[in-house]
Amino acid sequence: MNEIGAQIDLSHPSDRVWQALTNPQLLTRWFTETEVVTEAPRRLLLHTAGLPGFHAAVDAEVTERRAPELLVLHCQEGDRRTRLTCAVTPTPEGCRLSVQETMEHGAWPAEDRDSRERYYQQTLTGRLPAILDWLAFQQVDLRRGEGRPTTELPVIGAAPAPTDRRRRPVLVAALAGAVLATGAVVWALLPDAPDPAAGPDPLPPPPTAATTGSPALRATPSTRPTPTAASSAARPSRTPTAAPSRTPTSVAPATTAMTARYQTTATRLFGYTGQVVLDNPAGPAAKDWTLVVTLAERGTLTSANGADWRQDGQTVTFTGSPVPAGRSQTITFDVRDTDPRTKAPESCTIGDDPCAGL
Repeated sequence: MNEIGAQIDLSHPSDRVWQALTNPQLLTRWFTETEVVTEAPRRLLLHTAGLPGFHAAVDAEVTERRAPELLVLHCQEGDRRTRLTCAVTPTPEGCRLSVQETMEHGAWPAEDRDSRERYYQQTLTGRLPAILDWLAFQQVDLRRGEGRPTTELPVIGAAPAPTDRRRRPVLVAALAGAVLATGAVVWALLPDAPDPAAGPDPLPPPPTAATTGSPALRATPSTRPTPTAASSAARPSRTPTAAPSRTPTSVAPATTAMTARYQTTATRLFGYTGQVVLDNPAGPAAKDWTLVVTLAERGTLTSANGADWRQDGQTVTFTGSPVPAGRSQTITFDVRDTDPRTKAPESCTIGDDPCAGL
């Protein structure tokens, strides 16, 4: 196989995604460290050595550029030569970004190809949306009440523009400082580049249900009457009676249901990445399953791996092939939510049982 690729639906306009693709400083933040070759502006040096599926830095040259729709690069990595195509297609919710790399000379070992493709998918679904959210935050309009609308933030240290002193300049300045400070914090807290080789943080083991006795087997304290002389005299003898037979009766084995564990593996300013692990305890056969995740009011699922899915309002239904006995199935999904406080779904159930971790 000489081609790998990944794609994601984003709730951002095409021009913002184009900026994240073509600005070397932004590309460094979500993909890898990028350096522009001074004597050849169309050439880039991508410091990819050591990344999953990469063994050397990539010398890339832009061969086609149609903003904000298409970017094509010819890449030289050691003795391999590939063509990397980034296509941006508008959608009703924003745009779709497709990344495709085709081998032109050389070959990828199967392990390198799979690791490389996973790295593309992880950066597209994790770090890129965080950068796009940060760019959107920068476009907050702080001068709407000062005249004609503008999306430019005030520049620290620049001479202030003339304003009407009857307005409230102190309040405007305070708001500008607060937004700038918050933006700086968001940038500083963006996660470092993920290490796909290490995998996601392990989920906690399924909780062990507390053992409770059957009502028929619980010990019930009896009310003992106060002994009297008459009752003592009438007390029967302690002649032992025959013990009941202990012959065991056949009991049908209980069928263990599927269980699920939820964890938020990454957060962004306007969304998060969730992960659910389905477990089929050791049993006689594989089990069918349906996982239902309820998002917050403004939540939208943008992509998922490990299952088929459909969203109806706030409800997202995941389905897939049966899970063999003693095995697990992992589902990872990305959620876009305009409320920055939302970092997990409202509920998660498999069958009639809730997922652990929520």
